[in-house]
Amino acid sequence: MSRGPLLEVKNLRIEFPTRRGTLLAVDDVSFSIAPGEVLGVVGESGAGKSLTGAAIIGLLEPPGRIAAGEVKLNGLRIDNLPYDEMRKIRGREIGAIFQDPLTSLNPLYTVGQQLVETITTHLNMSQAAARKRAIDLLASTGIPAPDRRIDQYPHQFSGGMRQRVVIALALAAEPKLVIADEPTTALDVSIQAQIISLIKTLCREHQTAVMLVTHDMGVIAETADRVAVMYAGRIAEIGPVADVIHRPQHPYTIGLMGSIPSMVGDAERLTQIDGSMPRLTAIPAGCAFNPRCPRVFERCRRERPDLLPAGSALAACWLHDAAAGRAAA
Repeated sequence: MSRGPLLEVKNLRIEFPTRRGTLLAVDDVSFSIAPGEVLGVVGESGAGKSLTGAAIIGLLEPPGRIAAGEVKLNGLRIDNLPYDEMRKIRGREIGAIFQDPLTSLNPLYTVGQQLVETITTHLNMSQAAARKRAIDLLASTGIPAPDRRIDQYPHQFSGGMRQRVVIALALAAEPKLVIADEPTTALDVSIQAQIISLIKTLCREHQTAVMLVTHDMGVIAETADRVAVMYAGRIAEIGPVADVIHRPQHPYTIGLMGSIPSMVGDAERLTQIDGSMPRLTAIPAGCAFNPRCPRVFERCRRERPDLLPAGSALAACWLHDAAAGRAAA
C-alpha cells in the first residue's frame, strides 16, 4: 500500500531583497518526502540546501523570505502560518537537527531541563513522566548512564554526545518530519557512522520522514532512499539514491560522482569540475551550469531546462529532452 507524501514542497522560491536588487537564492524547487523515507539533499556550499530546510521549518533569517510556492505537511499548508502557530508545529510536528549542537542547546540549563521543557510543552505529560521519557530518549540515542547524565550541562558532553542530545531533543515530541542540516559534519568518522545508524533506525521504527541536508555523498549513500542534487538554487537531479550515485544523468552529478575517491579500481586521477558555482548576483542565462558543463550546446545558453525524465531519475538537462534528441538524430 503506497501512502501519500508527508511533506510536499511545490515551486518554492526564496528571495533576499538588497539595496542592489533582489537576490534569488532558491528558484522553483519542488519535492516530496513520504513517511519513513530519507531524502538526501546534496550540493556545494551556497546551492540553497540549508535555506530550503530553513524555509520548511519557518526559520528563514530576515530579510530572506518565501516569495512564491508552498510547503504542505500532511496535506495542510504551513508556509503562510502566523509565527506562533508555526512555532507549535516546529516542536510538535517537525524536529530539527543542526550542524553545531552548541547553537541548539542552552548552556545555562541542564540537558534534562531542556528535554523536559520540550516534552511538557508539546505533549500532555507530567514532569515525572516527561523526565522518564527524557531518560529513555537519551538511552535510545546511545548516551551511557542517561539517568545520571540527564542532570549535566551541555559543556559536560563531548561533541558526538552533544549531537545525540540534539537528536533526542528533535525527537522529544515524536515529530513526523525531521530536518537534519549537516548533522554529522563536525564529528569524526566513527561517531558519524553511529549518528547515521541512529537516523536510519528512527525512520524504520517511527516512520519519521527525514530531509537530510549535507555535502557528503558518503553520508547520502549510507542513509538516504532518494537524493536531490542542488545547484545554484535549483534541483539539478532527483532520483533513487543508488541510481543517482551509480548512473548519474546530469553532467553536474556526473562530475560530483567522479570527484569521489573509489575504494575499488585503480583510477589515477579524480575528475574535477572546472570553475565554481555562480554567485547569486551573476547566475547565467539558460542552464546555470552551462559555463562549467563539458557537454554544453547552444540551447543550454538560452533556455533553462525543467526536470525531465532521465532513466529512473529526473534531471534538469536538455540532453534528456526527447524532442531535442529526435531533432538532432
